[in-house]
Amino acid sequence: MDFLLQTLAQYGIAFVFAMVLIEQLGAPIPAFPVLMLGGTLAARGELALAPLFAAAMAATLIADNLWYWAGERLGRRVLRFMCTVSLTPDSCVRQTESIFLRFGPASLMVAKFVPGFASVSTALSGALHIRRATFVFFDAIGSALWIGLGLALGWLFASAIEDALATLSELGRWGLALLLAAVLAFVASKWWQRRQFQRQLASERISVEALAAHMDSGAPAVLLDVRVPGSLPHGRIPGALQMQGKRLPDALDALARDTLLVVYCACPNEVSAVQVAQRLQRQGFTRVLPLLGGVDAWLAAGRPLATP
Repeated sequence: MDFLLQTLAQYGIAFVFAMVLIEQLGAPIPAFPVLMLGGTLAARGELALAPLFAAAMAATLIADNLWYWAGERLGRRVLRFMCTVSLTPDSCVRQTESIFLRFGPASLMVAKFVPGFASVSTALSGALHIRRATFVFFDAIGSALWIGLGLALGWLFASAIEDALATLSELGRWGLALLLAAVLAFVASKWWQRRQFQRQLASERISVEALAAHMDSGAPAVLLDVRVPGSLPHGRIPGALQMQGKRLPDALDALARDTLLVVYCACPNEVSAVQVAQRLQRQGFTRVLPLLGGVDAWLAAGRPLATP
């Protein structure tokens, strides 16, 4: 596997820049090992540490600002797009939003260390209209910590990394096959995880038009907002109950089990709404439907939100 070090030594800065940029744009290609290899070459004196760090920082900030811009311009549509192309289950968006709303922009300092959090958090920063200066400040700190750790580990464990690559090199084609198999196994596991997750989401929905007609007719229905408190857009569908974290409203305990419950969120594929609907069904409620398109579809249909 000496060709990895040789390639990195030959193309150096450009290779690190390209790999980090591709990963930060969302491709399932781990750039952290490349940073470690860069640190190893720096320890051997074949590459300068400062240009490596600068190239990785430039790539990271370019990608993150592109996601920020997309989130700012397209709002939650970019989050739906990310879940469409991502191998990570759609629930990552709600989890990211929960963390982001709890800790604010400062969470960007650790975003790159949390799987599934980095790209979503940058796009979410734009969607929530976090000030660009604030975003860049915390994002730069987080990027520097992530890049610095990768280079530092490569520098400190240069001998061990060289020994591991030498072992793979001695295996020849089998070593390359082993490396490729590991990468393919990682991608396949993520794909299978996503497929299983999507199967769980297969359930009947109710459209905004059908819900509005039901409500306008005066027929009883209970709406449940399962979004993270404080998330955008502000306000609830008139009459909706608010779920606090994972706790269901106490008012549901008094309802008949055949009451129509409509659960809605603002996440891709109604992920959170489906999960809560399944939870309510396990508790004995027989008429539980997620709202197709969630609160965004409600607003798109010209329906108002009420301020709590």
